[in-house]
Amino acid sequence: MVTEFLSFTPLAVLIPFFGAAFAFAFYRNKSTQRAIAIGALILTVILEVTLLSQVWNGGAHAVHLAGWPAPFGIVMVIDRFAALMLVVSSIITLCVLLYAVGQGAAEEKEDSGPVSIFYPTYLILVAGVSNAFLAGDLFNLYVGFEIFLTASYVLLTLGGGESRIRAGVTYVVVSILSSMLFLITIGMIYAATGTVNLADLALKLGDLDPSTQLTLHVMLLVAFGIKAAVFPLAFWLPDSYPTAPAPVTAVFAGLLTKVGIYAIIRTETLLFPGERINTALMIVAALTMIVGILGALAQADIKRMLSFTLISHIGYLVFGLALSSIIGMAATIYYVAHHITIQTTLFLVTGLIERRSGTSNVLRLGGLAKISPVLALLFFIPAMNLAGIPPFSGFIGKLGMLQGGVAENTWITWTLVIASVLTSLLTLMAVARIWTRGFWRKPEDADEAPERQLMSKTLAHSRAANKRYLPMSMVAPTAALVLMSMSFTVFAGPMMDFSRAAAQDMYERTPYLEAVFGPERVDGVREELQDFAGTFLIDYDTGDGGAAEHAPVETSLQPDDEEAEVVPELPDGDDR
Repeated sequence: MVTEFLSFTPLAVLIPFFGAAFAFAFYRNKSTQRAIAIGALILTVILEVTLLSQVWNGGAHAVHLAGWPAPFGIVMVIDRFAALMLVVSSIITLCVLLYAVGQGAAEEKEDSGPVSIFYPTYLILVAGVSNAFLAGDLFNLYVGFEIFLTASYVLLTLGGGESRIRAGVTYVVVSILSSMLFLITIGMIYAATGTVNLADLALKLGDLDPSTQLTLHVMLLVAFGIKAAVFPLAFWLPDSYPTAPAPVTAVFAGLLTKVGIYAIIRTETLLFPGERINTALMIVAALTMIVGILGALAQADIKRMLSFTLISHIGYLVFGLALSSIIGMAATIYYVAHHITIQTTLFLVTGLIERRSGTSNVLRLGGLAKISPVLALLFFIPAMNLAGIPPFSGFIGKLGMLQGGVAENTWITWTLVIASVLTSLLTLMAVARIWTRGFWRKPEDADEAPERQLMSKTLAHSRAANKRYLPMSMVAPTAALVLMSMSFTVFAGPMMDFSRAAAQDMYERTPYLEAVFGPERVDGVREELQDFAGTFLIDYDTGDGGAAEHAPVETSLQPDDEEAEVVPELPDGDDR
């Protein structure tokens, strides 16, 4: 029964696609478009939550489209990690869409351009993201990227305006360059191995010359690093995202960069497991953290500040990934879900601040805590979560990474631990500055405070202004995301257990390979895969007191420690 239901996995892509088609057919009727878009996303959420429940206790499932067996046909694969990303992304996109409806982002205006395409384009973006999470081969992953990037070009420039067009041009040029690099890499991988299927590549890439492996590995990381906004490839982000409307910026910042992170994680766990370039990744992680947060501290506009904090916290994800250990990967999986939610929420709250005050510049803000206590609460909770203040989920995810870094006990991991703590403190300083200036001080003390702040001199005026500028249709989706972020703290235990199991499956690789090829194909290499996994999953079934979670991945089948209990048995005739 479970397998039968998991066969409906492609509907996670098809429902938004068909929803986009139907919405576009009713381009003259905005209310019908709105109902179709919301209905399609609700169906998608229900489907993906059910899929997550089916894979919660383990296993992966592959759907071979049109019945073509792998590696010849298109395959979609869902495992714990993919299912979690699908659920989080669909809930986020649904809440952002409801926010956009409340804001009237898709309403006709004289200077807003062809806004009748907002809902279809938004659904196409959702379909592209889902396709990327489920892709079982590199070319289908490329298609998923291109689908949501094409939709993002439209959303970013929707409504025109000089600043949006300028930002859109930068975004388009950078995206095209990264896509070209990705496509060239796919061609090189196919030339070297004769396949682009991820499971097939997991079995064949190890037979290539080490220098060829390294070249292909680095090219993939650069292509995905641009999309994920990893330093020094993140120069485009702060100028691109803040110019778009609040709902568009929120879904871009919260979700699209994480698709790049998702691709990097699959690359490091399925295609090129090991620690060959871990030191380089850790250096990149440290620079991403520090440069990003220093850029945030230099900003006066909240949207630009959040764009730089987005870059800095991508560094945490690279840090956890580079540890190549179960605890590091588990913390990364947990933190990805957390950060998508938090970053999206903060951009939505910034949109509310801008509507209520007429500006998002902290130099001109003041008195928001008194003017709108609800708005103050909606900002305070995710801001403290972003800074990693206990007991919020930001602290829990960062703590897992710090534990992994301390357990590995090398100079580079200790450098990352120090950089992580410093980044958290500077993040707290950045959000505290917004709080003290925008929420605590009097509006009269701000520089050129907008009239919307100064007009609220009485309680009646304040309530009337809040009702006008902060409609419940916008506040409710934002509050729902705040509650969702708090649920990561309430259910941190089950979430971390789930993340740890997902990390173990990804490093072990056999669940993914069996889902695509079946046990028969994997039996020939099962012993070799288990020996490789044994170098870092030490006695994970026998209760080793957590040692398996902290032990790093080895790049060879032979453990470094001669006294280790795991002694790989190589196939007969292998003289390695």
